[in-house]
Amino acid sequence: MLARPFPIIRTIDDLSQPEMDVLAEESPLEIRLIFGQNDHREEKALSVTMRTPGDDMHLVLGFLFTEGIIDQPSDVLEIRHCEQTPTEAKGNVIKVWMNPHWIWPRQSMDRNFYTTSSCGVCGKSSIDAIHSRCSFSIQPINFQHSLLGTLPEKLRIAQIAFKHTGGIHASALFDLKGNLISIAEDVGRHNALDKIIGKAFVNNQLPLAQNILLVSGRLSFELIQKAATAGIPVIAAIGAPSTLAVDLAKKMNIKCFGFVKENRWNDYTPE
Repeated sequence: MLARPFPIIRTIDDLSQPEMDVLAEESPLEIRLIFGQNDHREEKALSVTMRTPGDDMHLVLGFLFTEGIIDQPSDVLEIRHCEQTPTEAKGNVIKVWMNPHWIWPRQSMDRNFYTTSSCGVCGKSSIDAIHSRCSFSIQPINFQHSLLGTLPEKLRIAQIAFKHTGGIHASALFDLKGNLISIAEDVGRHNALDKIIGKAFVNNQLPLAQNILLVSGRLSFELIQKAATAGIPVIAAIGAPSTLAVDLAKKMNIKCFGFVKENRWNDYTPE
């Protein structure tokens, strides 16, 4: 469920009246890993993320891949929501059964998931860490920059949840002719992108070397990081990028555009 109705009192020009509004759904999702050899399996709570329910499997797979926890679909034997218990909200816990060959990546776990924007990480160390573990070498691609101005309207039309709530982020993947390939919505901008990447990951479509990514809000470091792990060569945003986002984009050979609107945009990685 992407949205839910709520009773409100709406006031316009000192006139108040009861109405129904629709809000974007937000709830926690706990990710638990089950790993180890068949005769000694362990279960560990990995992370809790606030997300919009729906497409949870792709969200988790995208998260695990972009965080460097898994490298290939075969690392995962099974993934599903936990059965409901008295202490668990239905559908808010996902268990991931890892292949016995999978080894707990202690370095990735110990860094405490620096991709959250509030963690205050060192810019240089973070960029170097991303560069050292990306599997794909991103190469420049040729495309008509004029199609950038056509993408926001295509995104707006496809954003069903945003149309009703006005309070949800989106990531959309386009081909080099501007055709919409995939879209995901979530209250977390990084979750929306993880859903896109997770879907491509499980379908063996990585790297996304011939695609353009458009995000609905600002372009932050963690979005560039996740896109880099998926091999995406062009990223555009409706809003502004951060300094660290542009620094990483340049390091990873990613074209970065901001303030994309009809017939206008800023190129933050000019030749």
